[in-house]
Amino acid sequence: MQGLLLVDKPTDWTSFDAVNYVRRIVAKAEDKKPKNCKVGHCGTLDPFATGLLILLVGKEYTRRAGEFSKLDKTSEKTMRLGQTSTTGDPEGEVMAVSSVVPTLQDIEAAVAGFRGLIEQIPPMYSAIKIDGQRAYKLAREGKEVIIPARPVTVNRLEIIDYAYPEVRLVAEVTSGTYIRALVEDIGQVLGTGAYTTQLRRTHIANYSVSEAVTPQTDDILARLFTIPLTANTA
Repeated sequence: MQGLLLVDKPTDWTSFDAVNYVRRIVAKAEDKKPKNCKVGHCGTLDPFATGLLILLVGKEYTRRAGEFSKLDKTSEKTMRLGQTSTTGDPEGEVMAVSSVVPTLQDIEAAVAGFRGLIEQIPPMYSAIKIDGQRAYKLAREGKEVIIPARPVTVNRLEIIDYAYPEVRLVAEVTSGTYIRALVEDIGQVLGTGAYTTQLRRTHIANYSVSEAVTPQTDDILARLFTIPLTANTA
């Protein structure tokens, strides 16, 4: 059994939860033990986030994980102004920062500064490795986490709606861009603080969440599809 499966990850599931769920289904269909079935994902989603994951099934596809992980990603997110979170999302400790209510024009000006090629420091609560250890593990142990800035590209960043304290945005970014960090940086420019309360990935390149299965979908493996192994996935 080989191919791609588009999955709409529910909130509170990790990306590995989605992989394990599909691996068990594949194992049952192939009459194998789950550990003997090759299933992997391309591009982690935080547990609080929902939306599109590309899952690869079978050895011929899982070996191409890096290829799919490099594709651009589009997401819709909600940014809460006036507060920050230790993790940049609802799972952290939330602290009040400012009661200033910026105008829509203020927010548009701040957002405009984050389009195109930018330098971004990934969140300390991330899976980036520092001296061989995951940054989030070091942060949870109370150790100092210093992550260097790196270049990322924001191809699109638009405001969908604004009703203080919440701003809804859509962003199309290159691989390796952290939406939580992007929101925090916008909050810094505004002087209000900000963190991400909701995040939903809608597209990975030309793949859409509208085509994805959910854990409630019947006969999930019927939605497995293949592409030519020489295809340009972008």
